[in-house]
Amino acid sequence: MKREPSGRQYINYSFIKMNNSWHLLSKQKRKSILLKLNKVFLKYEKLLTLNLYSTLGIRAESDFMIWRVSESLELFEKMSMEINASGLSGYMNTSYSFLSMTKHSQYVSKNKKIEQEGTRIKIEPKKRKYLIVYPFVKKVDWYLLSKEKRQEMMSEHIGTGHRYPSISINTSYSFGIDDQEQVVSFETDYPEDFLDLVEEMRSQKARAYTERDVPIITCIHKKVNEIIKVLS
Repeated sequence: MKREPSGRQYINYSFIKMNNSWHLLSKQKRKSILLKLNKVFLKYEKLLTLNLYSTLGIRAESDFMIWRVSESLELFEKMSMEINASGLSGYMNTSYSFLSMTKHSQYVSKNKKIEQEGTRIKIEPKKRKYLIVYPFVKKVDWYLLSKEKRQEMMSEHIGTGHRYPSISINTSYSFGIDDQEQVVSFETDYPEDFLDLVEEMRSQKARAYTERDVPIITCIHKKVNEIIKVLS
């Protein structure tokens, strides 16, 4: 039996590193490939929510990142096929690819701050200058706590975030569809605010139940023509 679309979205963060062979190509060959890549990006800007970021000079294992949001998982596949067909595939390696979905949080009340947290099932990137992304896994002990106890700790966590209005959070969930349990990304124009927020949260009770929250990757937002320039 067919179901009505849930309205929930798939999210993918793909981190890509250009290999040494790319830098050995002639300028003309790189230009030819990047012209095709540019067309792919412009095409899919109209088909899904697409945001591009540079990680060049920030992370050793990544040069750029593609953040995609869509209600269709197959669109990610089609876009990736077209990126490969551009000629880029032989010169790049995917360092990380995090897949997740939107869902309503059981910990966020109806009085949440929409401008910071969004609607949860619909992600609308703010296109701020910086994006910090990381996968997240809780310890098993977290899920064995009572709902009330978990809510108490998460309320402290959420309240702290509200004191940093320059930061918008995008929380998505990966239970059963990828290795992590959540993927969290934070948009801001002020990385120093995010540093202070994370430092403050380190001393909160919920921190004791974190199993893994690395790699943490800081990215710089770019328009299509700007990311093409980074790669050239």
